Amino acid sequence: MLSEDPDVTASVPRGLRVCAALAWRFLVVIAALYVVVEMVGYLGVVVIPVSIALLLAALLAPAVRRLVQLRVPRGLATAVVMIGGLGLVGGLLTFVIVQFTDGLPALQQQLTESLNQIEDWLINGPLHLRETQIEDAVNSAIGMIQQNQAALTSSALTTAGTVGEFLTGLLLTLFVLIFFLVGGNDIWNFLMRGVPRHVRTRADTAGRKGFASLVSYVRATAAVAVVDAVGIGIGLWIVGVPLVIPLSTLVFLGAFIPIIGAVVTGAVAVLVALVTNGFVTALIVLAIVVGVMQLEGHVLQPLLLGRAVKLHPLAVVLAITVGLVAAGIPGALLSVPLLAVLNAGIKSLINDSPPAQDDVDVPADDGARPESEDSPEEVGEGAPEPR
Repeated sequence: MLSEDPDVTASVPRGLRVCAALAWRFLVVIAALYVVVEMVGYLGVVVIPVSIALLLAALLAPAVRRLVQLRVPRGLATAVVMIGGLGLVGGLLTFVIVQFTDGLPALQQQLTESLNQIEDWLINGPLHLRETQIEDAVNSAIGMIQQNQAALTSSALTTAGTVGEFLTGLLLTLFVLIFFLVGGNDIWNFLMRGVPRHVRTRADTAGRKGFASLVSYVRATAAVAVVDAVGIGIGLWIVGVPLVIPLSTLVFLGAFIPIIGAVVTGAVAVLVALVTNGFVTALIVLAIVVGVMQLEGHVLQPLLLGRAVKLHPLAVVLAITVGLVAAGIPGALLSVPLLAVLNAGIKSLINDSPPAQDDVDVPADDGARPESEDSPEEVGEGAPEPR
């Protein structure tokens, strides 16, 4: 095995040796992170549903815990909260679909009138196009669709496969969520057995502090969604756009995906305004949507979310941007909660004196640790007992 010549090592400046040592360690860390990211991407079909289930558990666990405190069995409390949550979301989606279906005939009539107005403007307006030119353009569009029929069919099949993956992920999310709510504390205690005994107490506290930060994030996100829905809904009502309540509900649901959700649902509102009220109203609605998005992106998301999860506003914006670039919509949805959990957990680990149990928000538990093969001495004295 080769060994360095002391004379040669001594001739290398100390600063260069330190930089080289830092450089290879940095490369090792980057390589490890790359492997982790690749594994997460490969197992995304499992990782994403489990992550979303954890977010939903953070949203629903306080309600389950409150029912347990009222002497309701944990299984029954979980069933009540799950059924209530699914009923609420299903009711909202059903209401939106029914309202859009009822308003579809009027929208079709308005669309026909809008197309006639556009055709009249193209013929009699400043462009002075002829009817034959418009007909040729329409026929060219139809021909292009027919020529690319195979590609469109393939895209439709891909979409069908994506729908199948979505339904599979949805079922997995619900399945995992049930176990998180019913036995989250048992799962956490089992994971803690893999932590060395001398740091088990601090790791347990850090994990519970991270979950408390996740709960705060979900609550703040819900508040942002309400502000988005109310702001855009009031604007649509003022300018006289129909289907105000369904559009506001779509905005509320879409706002749970930071930035992107508001863009997509806002675009739907602009299209409805264009079809029903004309170009000027659509521009006004576009201005309203952009204004609400600016309020969300530059005020609500950084300040409200940053305060709830104790992150700097710049960290929140950068986390959303990096998550969106790296993994699309799932990355944008999960980046800030992941950063919040890591931030709270790392701060707790750095702190030499773990906080008292009263300061730690505990995920789903029914008031007592499960019996463990480890004795209290093995777990460590002073370990925070779940409420």
